Amino acid sequence: MTPASTVSEKLADWIAQLADAEISDNARRATEDTVIDTVGLTIAALDTDYGQAARKAFDQRGGCSVWGLEQGFEASSAAVINGTCGHGEDYDNTYEGCPVHSGVVVVPALFAAGESMGLSAAAVMRGMVVGIEVANRLGQVAGKAVHSAGFHPTAILGCMGAAAGVAHAMGQKPDQICDTLGVAASMSSGIIEYLADGTWTKRMHPGWAAQSGIRAAQMGAAGFRGPRSVFEGTHGLYAAFAPSITPDFDLLTSALGQRWEAANVAFKPYACGTMTQPFIDCAVRLAQKGIRPEDIKAITCEVGEGTVHRLWEPLSLKQTPPTAYAAKFSSPYTIAAGLIHQDAGLAQFTDAAVTDPRALALAAKVSYVIDPDNEYPRNYTGHIRAELMDGRIVEERQAQMRGGTREPMSRDDILRKARANLVFAERKDSATETLADFATGLFGAERPFSAVALRGLGA
Repeated sequence: MTPASTVSEKLADWIAQLADAEISDNARRATEDTVIDTVGLTIAALDTDYGQAARKAFDQRGGCSVWGLEQGFEASSAAVINGTCGHGEDYDNTYEGCPVHSGVVVVPALFAAGESMGLSAAAVMRGMVVGIEVANRLGQVAGKAVHSAGFHPTAILGCMGAAAGVAHAMGQKPDQICDTLGVAASMSSGIIEYLADGTWTKRMHPGWAAQSGIRAAQMGAAGFRGPRSVFEGTHGLYAAFAPSITPDFDLLTSALGQRWEAANVAFKPYACGTMTQPFIDCAVRLAQKGIRPEDIKAITCEVGEGTVHRLWEPLSLKQTPPTAYAAKFSSPYTIAAGLIHQDAGLAQFTDAAVTDPRALALAAKVSYVIDPDNEYPRNYTGHIRAELMDGRIVEERQAQMRGGTREPMSRDDILRKARANLVFAERKDSATETLADFATGLFGAERPFSAVALRGLGA
């Protein structure tokens, strides 16, 4: 074998050879937690307006499972529906090095591939570890550059991760994996113009990336050629989607199998944009101290510069989000929700909640200043400085994202979140334990993969 010379060749060698015994316990647990979290979120969103639209648009039947629905779907349809619904409430896991939501791309892709291709449960789980690892490492290289270029990291980098994971699960050889990755980059897409009006396109990005990852892997397996220089080339992935940086590819290819970024996923405590989460914690603590919305004259938050164009500007629009979905990417609204409700769960992102005059009045008092020393995107922090009507100043800071690597959720926390989402979808309480047993029974299982047990979950 000639030495690997391109980034994709180095990556492909590792992807092809990964064995169960090499996966760390932390990466295994994080992958199981990701399955539990993703399935619960998907079922909670099936009957939303966008969930029903996705189901109607992709109503091609077959042998693959849309979690929570009895009927089977064609593989691409299942992947699109599961990914769209799983990400729809922006409550899914993320990565602190770059806000890429690997779970809602990789889990739908590997489940659909497993059921349609007759893969083993063990291969599907290894594929999920590979997919999450690759997506997260790609995000670590990108930092905030993909967002800065106007693209959604989950749509772009998630597609690459899904393709890598499916390629591994299929047992592809390194040359095939290189083709798969080369093809997947040309299938990657997803602009963030949804920020202008709170429409739904971000919601579909993970589902589209999931089915694209499957398609790319099928093409790579069939011998369809893709560029070996797909990552570092003059017209490669980073040149196209992150042109502001000079990529450090050691972050992508070094210590593979030793440094597990698949273990470093972050799970959200709130149903909204990742970088808003620590600010909500600050708002909740102010409320717990007895600070009421009517006590507040003005709020100023210290923020990372890279978050401004998505969560703070145009400020007047963020203070009056036009839709419930737009409110998820409005720091002023999410801070108001935290102060008023001491929560920002599914119930705080309804049309009624985001048009509540009390919430809008408080959101109008929220503004920001850029902190040049903010650690974003390496760390997500929160800060609120509230000026009260009586002249007092009160401040709260959150040093990290709850649910992230610095303050992780336990398995019990993940199960509580899944239970709340399944109850929101009017599923039986026992559904959570069924889901947990399913997720924890996949690693090392050589039986054919099937997700039929999740079709009518808790109905």
